[in-house]
Amino acid sequence: MKKILYNARINTLDIDLPNASALVIENGKLVAVGDAEIILTEFGNYPKQDMGGKFILPGLTDAHLHLQYYGMGLQKVDCETRSLVECIQRVAKRVQETESGEWVLGHGWNQNNWAEGFGSSAMLDVISSIHPIYLTAKSLHAAWANSEALKRAGISASTPDPENGRIVRDDKGEPTGILLEDAMYLVSQEIPEPEIETLAKILQQAQTELWKMGLTGIHDFDRRNCFSALQLIHSRGELGLRVLKNIPVEDLPHAIGMGLRSGFGDDYLRIGSLKLFADGALGPHTAAMLEPFVDESKNYGILNLDKEQIFEYGSKAVDNGFSLAVHAIGDRANHEVLDGFMQIRKYEKMKAYPHFRHRIEHVQLLHPSDTSRLAELDLIASMQPIHAPSDLFMAEKSWGERSAFSYAWRTQLDHGARLAFGSDAPVESPNPFWGLHAAVTRQRADGSPGESGWYPEQRLTVEEALHGFTQGPAYAAGMENKSGKLREGFLADLIVLDQNLFECDPSELINIKPLATMVGGEWVWEV
Repeated sequence: MKKILYNARINTLDIDLPNASALVIENGKLVAVGDAEIILTEFGNYPKQDMGGKFILPGLTDAHLHLQYYGMGLQKVDCETRSLVECIQRVAKRVQETESGEWVLGHGWNQNNWAEGFGSSAMLDVISSIHPIYLTAKSLHAAWANSEALKRAGISASTPDPENGRIVRDDKGEPTGILLEDAMYLVSQEIPEPEIETLAKILQQAQTELWKMGLTGIHDFDRRNCFSALQLIHSRGELGLRVLKNIPVEDLPHAIGMGLRSGFGDDYLRIGSLKLFADGALGPHTAAMLEPFVDESKNYGILNLDKEQIFEYGSKAVDNGFSLAVHAIGDRANHEVLDGFMQIRKYEKMKAYPHFRHRIEHVQLLHPSDTSRLAELDLIASMQPIHAPSDLFMAEKSWGERSAFSYAWRTQLDHGARLAFGSDAPVESPNPFWGLHAAVTRQRADGSPGESGWYPEQRLTVEEALHGFTQGPAYAAGMENKSGKLREGFLADLIVLDQNLFECDPSELINIKPLATMVGGEWVWEV
């Protein structure tokens, strides 16, 4: 397809040509970007589209998202409520709509926002004793189940806690219905997985929702079935997102056996990093801490992997051509991961390996002595700006003064670390404009906690934040020479807006909605 887009105000994010008024598309790529008068003269026989003075930006990428969870979450009970009672009411309504014996699934609760705290299986049993009910927390690191769900999973007072997980129990040793970290899998593995064909349809519905938000690419962290469904969609020519598919650690032997490596694939679907979990999350207090949580003085969280284990996995990964992406929330987890990566970098040098693009996912809290180490080790800080305003009150309650070193993207940028921004959807909305707003203002939608934002010294400029949703993810995916900016030879992935991000009031960023989204030179969504 050949096309000229002209009469546009184009922010290319290319330092060699920051602004343009026209661009030329051919076979899914940009063949020219520049002044409309020159382009219309040189490519006068190409089909033309007058953009009416609208603003054009490179397509945005979410560098950390769970596509299957997000897609399926669109069909689950929304449990992100102001009270436990309201959540139960929503679940009760879904039970009435669900056939007897079928699973009732929900997502989004956060006990930190409820006066009552955690729910219990008994509360859900009142709604139904014949439907298994399973509700994942907003963090995806805890779950709430009724007795029927526990029964189907074979969980009782005598069931031991799994490694890196905990079955919360009452004073008599009976399960309360709350499952933390890997204990969640005891129940989730009993939930029937959708057929791959069904899952493909779910992912395509999610793809449309992401286009509406201005996303043209994602870095996905779901598991094998999601990968299978993505391959099915791609084989039909219906995949309209640039997907970097990261591999869970349990699938490393399969990946090695198949000869897969980071970077294998094409411009629409390629292999990313090997994903590890070093700890849990802030919400359920399972993040691994150097000092205990302020509101739980004996709780240091759960450390899943120490530096030796990180190195063990990492050396095997790089031996087989894989970079690492390691989840780390708490300051102890991040410290262990950094120590592990220090050993891995030495190992890579000893073996004369290429410089792998390793990442730490979240980087939510660092000890002050560790803040410069991502840059020193050339690690990608894969962060989610929307977490800061969402978590701020919870962080202050649980981390106290340590919160000054949390969600610190300005600190990372100033040290020289590479930033790749995402949402962790469905933990938060994948809307990148919400993420941009959070990165620039450090505020919630209502303006809280104040005019200057939460720890305002961590705010970014609009350009810096945009880099985190464009060139940062492109670098992390090994696509910095074809994606992340509007430049000759790059992929024709772009969005159309009716206002200039660089001139609007920062408080308005959260309300911006794209008018159109293009992927590979094709309009995949328009208002």
